[in-house]
Amino acid sequence: MNAMFRALKVFNYRLWVTGALVSNIGTWMQRVAQDWLVLTVLTHNSGTAAGITTGLQFLPIVFLGPFAGLLGDRVNKRKLLLCTQTAMGLCALLLGLLVVTHSVQLWHVYVLALLLGVASAFDAPSRQAFVSEVVAKADVPNAVALNSASFNLARLAGPGVAGLVIAAFGTGPAFLINAASFAAVIVSLWRMRVSELQPSVRVPRAKGQIREGFSYIRQRPDLMMIMALVFMIGTFGMNFQITNALMATTIFHLGPGEYGLLGSVMAVGTLAAALLAARRKNMRMAYIVGGALAFGVTVAIAAFMPSYALYALALVPVGLASLTFMNACNTTVQLTTDSAMRGRVLAVYMAVLQGGTPIGAPLVGWIATEFGARWSLGIGAVVSVAAALIALAMMNRRNHVRFRDQVRGLRPFAMAQALHR
Repeated sequence: MNAMFRALKVFNYRLWVTGALVSNIGTWMQRVAQDWLVLTVLTHNSGTAAGITTGLQFLPIVFLGPFAGLLGDRVNKRKLLLCTQTAMGLCALLLGLLVVTHSVQLWHVYVLALLLGVASAFDAPSRQAFVSEVVAKADVPNAVALNSASFNLARLAGPGVAGLVIAAFGTGPAFLINAASFAAVIVSLWRMRVSELQPSVRVPRAKGQIREGFSYIRQRPDLMMIMALVFMIGTFGMNFQITNALMATTIFHLGPGEYGLLGSVMAVGTLAAALLAARRKNMRMAYIVGGALAFGVTVAIAAFMPSYALYALALVPVGLASLTFMNACNTTVQLTTDSAMRGRVLAVYMAVLQGGTPIGAPLVGWIATEFGARWSLGIGAVVSVAAALIALAMMNRRNHVRFRDQVRGLRPFAMAQALHR
């Protein structure tokens, strides 16, 4: 099988990635529908309300993430995922029923976003770590990249389908479709060949295990740098479900179809980045720092685009840079962490990545409401570039490399060789 798709030779992984693709399409449909419901049905384009909704969805992982990671290290991850996926499906079903019966209020959305966040907090670290149990260690980078490809293939289809469904039938059916899509993951988990899984050693109960996970991270400068970068960029830069909605509605004055299309266009870049990552057999810190820097620059360019078409086009390199950064972070954390600590470390990683959203999303929404959507993009870009440059300086200092020498080394021929490699 082609090296780009080598993880698909594993039966259990094929089941997993297929179920995830169906479920992720539904997830992206709900993200679009939820923002559209809050912005245009329950409020009058309130970026603050949209930000609060997003923030509530990611708030639980800040408090529950370390406990969820420890639970993932202690119990059977497959059985835990069956429970969390079922809970998230029920949240989507309840919201869909409230909308189609015309009973939904803003506080309903807030509460269900919070409940969805609780289930997701326990789901995310085990779902990330479960990949390492489905395939051999040598195939983990490829499996992580293909997971990203599946997620972004869904992102390519989901927002566009959601826009069409919302335009034709309203937001309610989009939530109901998402609820039904969770059955794909649940069935794939039930049908797996348990004997072919490679479960990590379960951690016995003991005192101080959560503290042990934090101590492990503090002793690893590379993990500390990844956590810092992910927090800054995730908190202030990656709020596109809010910024794209506000750009579509308040800047370009367009409808749900055009808003959904922005997510699909951005997914072209993220899918390309995922497929490129699938070809790599290892990861380097250069992909992390370079991806972060490229992300900030491309977001800044997108913020200045004068028309909807040019803005949509600018989202392609934004997606490419963002997924290059995120995939490099995820793979590096998984491959360089001891298996007994993987659940706890990934839980902290997910808490850092998503835990800043309760701060960043309302702030970005408020900035967009008060000063305009372009400002919210611009501030995210500045923060991302600054974080990447600080990380580069720290990495150079640790490796005794001067930035001046790096710049001098960027000769056209050398750059062409690097790009070819």
